[in-house]
Amino acid sequence: MKRLFLLLALCLGAVCARGQEWHDAESMHVFGKAVENTKTHYSRLPEDIDAIARKDLQKLGKDAAGLYVEFRTDTPELHVRWTSVKKLTMSHMASVGSRGVDLYAYTDNGWRFVTSARPALDYNETTRCMVKKMDAGYKYFRMYLSLYDGISKLEIGIQPGYEFIPVDAPKREAPVVMYGTSILQGGCVTRPGMAATNIIGRLLGREVVNLGFSGNARLDPEIATLMARVEDPALFVLDNVPNDSPELIREKGMAFVKILRDAHPDVPIIFLGMVHYTHDFVSSASYADIERRNAAQRELYEQLVAAGDKAVYFLPGEGLIGDDGEAIVDYVHQTDLGQLRYARNFVAFLEKEGIKF
Repeated sequence: MKRLFLLLALCLGAVCARGQEWHDAESMHVFGKAVENTKTHYSRLPEDIDAIARKDLQKLGKDAAGLYVEFRTDTPELHVRWTSVKKLTMSHMASVGSRGVDLYAYTDNGWRFVTSARPALDYNETTRCMVKKMDAGYKYFRMYLSLYDGISKLEIGIQPGYEFIPVDAPKREAPVVMYGTSILQGGCVTRPGMAATNIIGRLLGREVVNLGFSGNARLDPEIATLMARVEDPALFVLDNVPNDSPELIREKGMAFVKILRDAHPDVPIIFLGMVHYTHDFVSSASYADIERRNAAQRELYEQLVAAGDKAVYFLPGEGLIGDDGEAIVDYVHQTDLGQLRYARNFVAFLEKEGIKF
């Protein structure tokens, strides 16, 4: 039965792909990177950082979280095929979010979701027909890549006789650079466009760099060095607390920030507090643990303020995703609702604090 299913899926993919003119995204600009010279076209770490980073960071750096391509086309039918690196499935996250791709189109009211492409579960290569019978005329598309898997090859298919125009990198407007945990990486949304960093990018109309590393936001100096290499950053965001003990924050936090400050003395830095686990109201021990971690993060922020740094801010976790417990898929990772609340409240915080860029 499994063999029959695989054959059927492959046949359907072949039918979908028949007659398409394929455009390899290897030649397209990939948005959302800290620096251009990443180890592979669809990864997040450059060769020199990858070579010295911890193995877990090397592995997670291959995930395409926050990356996207843009193009214009007048095709009436749009297809995509891609090859995933890990063939990853997770019990608490939709496969479209972890391994799929999302399509948005630009309208007079900003970016609007069009459709997703579901990944094949039992093999790495996937071909999907995304949209058929589109109205005539050119459309401007953005395709978000997988959040928890890497991509080794990506192609976009249009009908022959129509035009495909990749969007090359314009002069880069100061990007927002965000560092954090599995939550920031996108855990556990249903599709890539619902990751908070991608939502924030659409709300601000600005490129956002997603440096979320699942279980590994441990204030590694290599990641601070990568963030510091971003040219003309608008803002740094440190959302690392869910992966760190109070002792780790006190031991490594100031050195991490110093790397950023040596390169960018005046760029705003926002320190985020951690959202409480949903079970904390029945576990006073868990509640107290998170309070200690948040206190260490706030302490780091206050030390910088006391030292005269006028461009640091603290955004508490309380209320960031609501207090009803309905924005979480397990006890910590956020659903689409959680990430949407996160993004909207983050942007509201920028406005409240008068942080402009």
